Amino acid sequence: MPTLDDPVSIGGVDLPNRLYRAPLLECAGNGPDAVDTLLDELEPTAAAGVGLIFQGASIVTAESGCAAPNMTRVHDPAFVDRCSRLTDAVHDRGGRIFVQLGHGGLRSLAVWHAEQRARNPDHEELAVSRPPPQLRALDRLGLVEFRPRVMTTSEVYELAEQFGKAAGYAADAGYDGVHLSGANMGIVQQFLSPFYNRRDDEFGTDPDEPPGSGGVAFLEAVHDAVREHAGDIPLVTKVPAETAAPRFVRRRLSRTDAIDICERVAEIGYDAVVPVEVSTFWDMSVVRGAYPERAWDHADLQSGYAGALGSPLKARAVAALNRLQSRRFPEEPGWNAALCRRVRRRVDVPVLCEGGIRERETCEDLLGGGADGEPACDLVGMGRPFYAEPRLGARLLGETGSNADARALCESCNNCTVPQVTGAPGLCRTPSVVRERARLETEGVYERGE
Repeated sequence: MPTLDDPVSIGGVDLPNRLYRAPLLECAGNGPDAVDTLLDELEPTAAAGVGLIFQGASIVTAESGCAAPNMTRVHDPAFVDRCSRLTDAVHDRGGRIFVQLGHGGLRSLAVWHAEQRARNPDHEELAVSRPPPQLRALDRLGLVEFRPRVMTTSEVYELAEQFGKAAGYAADAGYDGVHLSGANMGIVQQFLSPFYNRRDDEFGTDPDEPPGSGGVAFLEAVHDAVREHAGDIPLVTKVPAETAAPRFVRRRLSRTDAIDICERVAEIGYDAVVPVEVSTFWDMSVVRGAYPERAWDHADLQSGYAGALGSPLKARAVAALNRLQSRRFPEEPGWNAALCRRVRRRVDVPVLCEGGIRERETCEDLLGGGADGEPACDLVGMGRPFYAEPRLGARLLGETGSNADARALCESCNNCTVPQVTGAPGLCRTPSVVRERARLETEGVYERGE
């Protein structure tokens, strides 16, 4: 059975090991310092030996589509070409880097961010269909503001073409592959989900078709555009099972639906899949763990929360909802493992597993089968732990005998994620973790990955 240190290949690209940095918000934007920010964030991870790095969701359009402040856009070939400094640095360290391409659709920034809305009073969001009734109710209550523009059939093909062009720019800049942001309420999930997609063209799902067929058609259009502009660059996508959706959401993707979608995209020509269990909404099903009390109470962030969410009262309401959701979605190590295992039985491309994984031992169990005797995946990813320890790979990788009990310092407290609604960078704000990382740095532990 493979171990974390064994090499693996995705779409013909060889990786030195099976550990990857899952997509996160780097908060780099597109300004003059954007590439420096990406380098500061990602180069240490490659230096510590992590085989594959996913640069977080990068938006393929020039306007709208960003789901959070300071996201990076990759519609401009001149900007993407500047990122060759990043890809060269990762390659010099022996790693590989894929860029994650995405678009927020109905999750775009102006929908929920009050200051962004004030700066863009005429904002519009690309929409797969008219927003579902539940979201329209939130709009009437003043919690969000939707100004959807439901795409025509030709506009859907144009959006797929924008994904393809961005992939071509990335290939020219030295990126090793492309990862589609297919979950977390982004536009790919909106095409796949029966909750959002009620189209009656080729990108909709007929009653006699399997759930998600309209989204598979969109993924096929994206695949074809990527192949046209970027050749045979490896292409990976997340595939959502909407198992965490609230009970009032009747139309959703089941685990069985997600498995079927994985099979179909593998047949289309996708080189790997990342099955994930999520909600139909952008909620704590994405980052299961503790209520981030320290982040919500931080004095320096209060004006940012009020500005982003509309008022101090609305900020407190969102914090209260966050507290309730943390009880529904507590920390759950490897919460996608069972779904990944079922997918792996049915596809002949690598399956990537992420979600709450913190220990080397868990990684080995997922790759080698553990007590279940059946591997769940071919690569194992972590996200938030890299905010706490950019050089985490130096502790997790290496001879199994010496690193078998290694564990990420991350406590799944989510104090790193909530401040990002204000535009703050993703970094660990938990004192005990910060102190322990400093101690390990002083001891030179992270230098072992050099």
